[in-house]
Amino acid sequence: MLHDHHLDAKGTLCPIPVIKAKKLLAKMSNGQKLLIETTDPVAQIDIPHMCQQFGFKLLAAAEVAGGHSFLVQK
Repeated sequence: MLHDHHLDAKGTLCPIPVIKAKKLLAKMSNGQKLLIETTDPVAQIDIPHMCQQFGFKLLAAAEVAGGHSFLVQK
């Protein structure tokens, strides 16, 4: 997946992946893409909810070896 920034949140539990993603997205320019990698199963709920709540666009969500990846556009 093509992206501008990468967040490796593997090994962290809710709400840390969302908190780190929000901080990084706040520094990014509109239109840029963030790849988020997680191992917390709750992220499947939390990341899409964060996108809906704050107006980010969830471009992709996938199960990957050992966790999940999300592509979010600011």
